[in-house]
Amino acid sequence: MSDRELKLAVSRERFEKLFNLADVPLALNNIEGQIIDCNRSFENILGYTPDEILTTEEWFKLAYPNPEYRKEVINIWTNEVEIAKEKGVNIAAREYEVQNKAGKKLTVIISGTIINNEILVTFFDITELKKIEKELIKAKAKAEESDLLKSAFLANMSHEIRTPMNGILGFAELLKIPNLSGDKQQKYIHIIEKSGARMLNIINNIVDISKIDSGLMKVVIAETNLNEQIDFIYKFFEPEIIRKKIQFLVKNSLTSEEAIINTDREKVYAILTNLVKNAIKYSNEGFIEFGCERKGKYIEFYVKDTGMGIPIDRKEAIFERFIQADILDKKALEGAGLGLAITKAYVEMLGGQIWVNTEEGKGSIFYFTLPYNTEKIEIKNIKTNSFEENEEIKNLKILMAEDDETSDLYLTVILEKYAVDIIHVIDGKAAVESCVNNPDINLVLMDIKMPIMDGYEAVREIRKFNKDVIVFAQTAFALAGDKERALESGCNEYLKKPIIKEEIEVLIEKYFKK
Repeated sequence: MSDRELKLAVSRERFEKLFNLADVPLALNNIEGQIIDCNRSFENILGYTPDEILTTEEWFKLAYPNPEYRKEVINIWTNEVEIAKEKGVNIAAREYEVQNKAGKKLTVIISGTIINNEILVTFFDITELKKIEKELIKAKAKAEESDLLKSAFLANMSHEIRTPMNGILGFAELLKIPNLSGDKQQKYIHIIEKSGARMLNIINNIVDISKIDSGLMKVVIAETNLNEQIDFIYKFFEPEIIRKKIQFLVKNSLTSEEAIINTDREKVYAILTNLVKNAIKYSNEGFIEFGCERKGKYIEFYVKDTGMGIPIDRKEAIFERFIQADILDKKALEGAGLGLAITKAYVEMLGGQIWVNTEEGKGSIFYFTLPYNTEKIEIKNIKTNSFEENEEIKNLKILMAEDDETSDLYLTVILEKYAVDIIHVIDGKAAVESCVNNPDINLVLMDIKMPIMDGYEAVREIRKFNKDVIVFAQTAFALAGDKERALESGCNEYLKKPIIKEEIEVLIEKYFKK
């Protein structure tokens, strides 16, 4: 054997070892495109053994099952080979969709190098990389959408908060006008109250969605009369709907017996209220109709309107938080975009489902179901009598621990008719010292969030030397667990801001009526 033949043999042996042992799938094709050799790694992609590939052409049809796509692949490859031969360059790398022996679809990059009259073809499986790429693109799109929604939500929230604040502050300023007539005073006060209620609704929605997210929202199952709830909601919203000159209808097929189920009464009320309010908000003519009927193991409710309807691409999105059907509309109506998200969460908490049928420009029908649960349970009825002023409650010594001047003034106006003396302090430490120095204090109004020492700690300190004084926690903390924490610290009662005059009067009657 000549030196040239020996070198050629060594070179071929080296090539074969590299070819067969390479981790990269390799195939050797003739100019016509037929595979004349392939390595073991090739099997890792297509699942076919080299023997199967070299002895049959069926694998190629299985790898490219779509005849049109198979024809396209052959044409592209043939064209690339011709260009490579003519220009003396490598065959360009391209992505192809193939199917392996197990039927799994793969994305591979195939390229080639012409060696004499043969083509060394390289395969790279990029299926997982393509999957990651798609996920990244999807994540990027979601992040961009999230940024858009966040910006829209913040702009909307700014509007929603500033609008009622404008009503509160603006008309409070107008009340200062000298010689203002009684009618105008009442009108301005009504606007202030309405604006305050709107602001409180926004805050309550944000608190509720926070409770839902953190798992702190509780379900309280009790006997509930659905007929009474439907009747109440109808009477409550009827004046508002009449003012809009819209027809208001109710259809309820439940018998008196069927209407009594066990569920969370307050959440059912919130669900129906949110849906009816939405119908009113988005309807300017036609009618609004709501009702329910028994369907097997469920009761199905509906709220129908002839309002603006919902675009088809927004149909599912409206149940997401901070989203409104008209969120991108420059004339978007008021609302934080939380009502339907809260409604959906409540329905699902109660074991039901919610969905909507809608047509843009023609109206919507919201449906939701509740389990028909009639299992008997013990209910403790708590009777709350309306407060009637008692002449005997006149000489209370009250400690007002409140660092907010407005809240202090409001509570003072309510309580001064019962008090012989009201002591005012603005921090928890001063509250403790006042109780030490005034052991005859009857009632403590304890704000929870105060400087130096908070209300929880202050009450614990007071209880070390005074077990009898009545303490009402009065606070803006209104999340689940806050009431329990206040009671555990030693408070007798828990009042959440904004405090309603009648609520505090009922408690004073409870503890001090003789």
